[in-house]
Amino acid sequence: MKLEFTTVDVFTDRAFGGNPLAVVTNAQGLAPAQMQAIAAEFNLAETTFVLPPKDAAHTAEVRIFTPKAELPFAGHPNVGTAFVLARAGQSYSRAVAGDRLVFEEKAGLVRMDLTRENGLVVATRLAAPVALSIGAEIAPEIVAEACSLKPDDIKLAVHRPCIASCGIPLVFAELTSRAVLARAAVRTDVLARHLPMERAVGIHLYVAAKEHGVEIQTRMFAPLFGVPEDPATGGANVALIGLLAHHRPEADLVLAKTIGQGFDMGRPSLLEASAEKKAGQVTATYIGGRCVPMMKGTIDLT
Repeated sequence: MKLEFTTVDVFTDRAFGGNPLAVVTNAQGLAPAQMQAIAAEFNLAETTFVLPPKDAAHTAEVRIFTPKAELPFAGHPNVGTAFVLARAGQSYSRAVAGDRLVFEEKAGLVRMDLTRENGLVVATRLAAPVALSIGAEIAPEIVAEACSLKPDDIKLAVHRPCIASCGIPLVFAELTSRAVLARAAVRTDVLARHLPMERAVGIHLYVAAKEHGVEIQTRMFAPLFGVPEDPATGGANVALIGLLAHHRPEADLVLAKTIGQGFDMGRPSLLEASAEKKAGQVTATYIGGRCVPMMKGTIDLT
């Protein structure tokens, strides 16, 4: 069995930036254990596996694996997979056309919009498959210990650290300065003790920082899932923009931010995030960005 794959750098307009992704485009017939082994072999933050859709009205079924576990939803894998399929123009001999794709995933249907320049797809944007949910608060002391920081490095004015999700649960914490964000270092032992895999995928730190054309800088740590640090996390930032909109005083607004991630690990990424809020409720969240194709190859499983 020969599998075809493409790698792309996601949330960037240049090679060797953003977050690399591997997309296996003909994964039909693979068992989940094989998908997991292939994802571990690539050893990227995520690898996606494209299957024929269960409903012919949709583009494809997409399964997402980190090196250690399957995820029900994630951002950069969707952005990159939509880019790959749109550039290819077909999937399982079915045309991939138009400016809207729909993926079937464990978290639900993920709708993707395409951006073209001179007829060529250069960027994609997703709508989160589920509405923003805000869960339990997490003690600032736990977040600080898990990230090698001090409790007073956690900013509490807008919200206390908490678990939030638009498809995958993460811990969100605002920090007091850009310098604090830069010196954060994850401690896997603390995460395993206080925030095990079944409770949260990882910790997403953020700070207001107008630099490099962005308004917010973030870092995301998920070592229990095999991702010590992620260069760009769409699933986290699509929930972050919703969380920020939730805490704004306006009952109705559209909030849009350019978010930077990966700058402190040499993989600068730019994510375009937006949220819609109506009658005091966040009703929709979106994340998108540009992609750059990198490599193509085959995997021989015979």
